[in-house]
Amino acid sequence: MSVYLRNNIKVIGNGSTAIVFAHGFGCDQNMWRYLAPSFTDRFKVILFDLVGSGKSDLSAYDYEKYSSLHGYADDLIEIIDEVTDKPVIFVGHSVSTIIGLLASVDAPDKFTCQIMIGPSPCYINEGDYIGGFSRADVEELCNTIDSNYLGWSSTMAPVIMGAPEQPELAEELTNSFCRTDPKISQHFARVTFLSDHRDALPKSVTPALILQCSDDFIAPRTVGEYMQKEMPDAELRIIDNVGHCPHLSAPHASIEAIENYLKKFY
Repeated sequence: MSVYLRNNIKVIGNGSTAIVFAHGFGCDQNMWRYLAPSFTDRFKVILFDLVGSGKSDLSAYDYEKYSSLHGYADDLIEIIDEVTDKPVIFVGHSVSTIIGLLASVDAPDKFTCQIMIGPSPCYINEGDYIGGFSRADVEELCNTIDSNYLGWSSTMAPVIMGAPEQPELAEELTNSFCRTDPKISQHFARVTFLSDHRDALPKSVTPALILQCSDDFIAPRTVGEYMQKEMPDAELRIIDNVGHCPHLSAPHASIEAIENYLKKFY
């Protein structure tokens, strides 16, 4: 199967260096519409959908392969190989930040840097680590997704999006959740929210920018601070914003943070 068709890859711009955008849980590549255009004049912009999301080939969704985020990391490496023979700038949101992290550990030569928007290597509190949720919280979340996915979507999307002054964004996220196959979403939710990839943080030598919102229900500031300490080369930047999706609700601040960071490399 063509990787382009499998992941619904879109290529915009003609720069010599590729910047790859990877979306979060329940979303698709359209979520980058406010950020991607700012980079097309200098970079080859790569947009794609995770298998099981958006307009990816749903027949390619293998429950065994995607029982861990490593399956998606393998896909990401294949995507990079398809679109360029040079190291890329990787921009991930939420769960895709960890997919990128795992790929950078497996294939460090393919990455110039990684920009992590709202990352969390582990959502569950453990000892001194504050991921934001108890295991019981996460199990309840997953059980609710299993039993009433559409209800969960309409209830949780406004909480995840934040941005109370922009209710249309919460509605968009709700619709995005509801367009995703419920069975795939149920499976992906457990893989996402029950995973623990903290052990990968010190193994990633790829320079990283961690972008977090000042008030994020999904990925609290403690997570970003933990990641900065554990990663060999990481910077933490806090965006003054409520919610988990600053690339939608605070695009100008997100672009500014990314642009300032990229000055180190270009």
